[in-house]
Amino acid sequence: MHIDVVLAVVGALGVVVAAISSTMRRLPLSEPLLGLLAGVLLGPQLLDALPIAPVTVEHGLFHELARILLAVSVMAVALRYPIAAVRRHRRALVVLLLIVMPAMAAISAGLGWAMAGLPLAAALLFGTAICPTDPVLASNVVTGDLAERDLPARDRQLLSLESAANDGLALPLVVAAIAVAGPLSAGAAVTESLWQVLGALVAGALLGTVGGAALRLGDKHGATAHGPALLFTVVLALGILGVAGLLQVDGVLAVFVGGLAFNAVGTGAERTSEVEIDEAVNRFAVLPLFFLLGAALPWQQWAELGWKAPALVVAVLLLRRIPVVLLLRRPLHLPLRDAVYLGWFGPVGVSALFYLTMEAERLGVDDAVLGAGTLVLTASTVAFGLTGAAGRKLYIRAGAGQGDRVQPAPDRDRR
Repeated sequence: MHIDVVLAVVGALGVVVAAISSTMRRLPLSEPLLGLLAGVLLGPQLLDALPIAPVTVEHGLFHELARILLAVSVMAVALRYPIAAVRRHRRALVVLLLIVMPAMAAISAGLGWAMAGLPLAAALLFGTAICPTDPVLASNVVTGDLAERDLPARDRQLLSLESAANDGLALPLVVAAIAVAGPLSAGAAVTESLWQVLGALVAGALLGTVGGAALRLGDKHGATAHGPALLFTVVLALGILGVAGLLQVDGVLAVFVGGLAFNAVGTGAERTSEVEIDEAVNRFAVLPLFFLLGAALPWQQWAELGWKAPALVVAVLLLRRIPVVLLLRRPLHLPLRDAVYLGWFGPVGVSALFYLTMEAERLGVDDAVLGAGTLVLTASTVAFGLTGAAGRKLYIRAGAGQGDRVQPAPDRDRR
């Protein structure tokens, strides 16, 4: 892999994104999709300007890139809303995390077994890896002026908070699948899951509280202006991720909990900049990962799936999440159009890449699982990139047909 090619192309893509940023949310295009397409074009399958091995070989590189990107993204989500908004949605979040996410894992595993012909153990690895909704792709439809204008605050907040929380809380499901597929015993899987989750909760809460107290102290002495505070939250996310790695606990969950703790004890002024973090992640930080992924897509594994490939994609996109959210729309207190919208826009993305590559690291490369997983991930990136703007318009039309009009939320994201 030529790093200079990566830097040059990512820089050029950044210029393009900056130039059309004001209109991009109105187009059937997203920054991850743009990076992915550039990677496919310049990768070994077409122009071969970036000779990189498939993700089945380079899984270690993609695991680390996904881990860092997720950490920055979930920190931004944790800081985006006042802590009171997080408490207000706690019941719906419990339903989404404890019922919807396991159901998505089970449905995805069943589809992997039935549609792709994966053995049961491999199907469980596939299903648990792609079950969490992705905060990076989801942020494309919940941030920005158009999203704030067209969508209710509750929908945006629920999708953001769910995607950030379930990225870490999916780990016990993945560890259970690893136990089925590998030498890990049931007792060892339970012990590891408890340590990873509980350790992440404690470490994240402690480090986030210390970070918030430090920012308060700095603010008291005038040392944390807008720019330094913005950078501090990113550095804090990476610091928590590093400590979690040293302790061998769930790093993504630790960062999210740390962000919530920081939010609770911080000055509150940093909430004016967290949307900028998220916008930066959406528009620029996603470009290197998706560009490299586009160049490293495992086309051979996809070809081996044959007709099963499109069948699997359609089945997962339509059945993994939408029916579950529709069935639970009453406990979630969602009108029909909101349930359909949140059911569709629960994408498979960076979090799936993180868990797929983690499974590969733990068990050795399983080409069938990585092939099916990256296929669904790629299809999800394309589908949600193309339908983001159209989805908002359809949501508004559905409300207009009911005599309803979305009003700007009183608790806007930036407050």
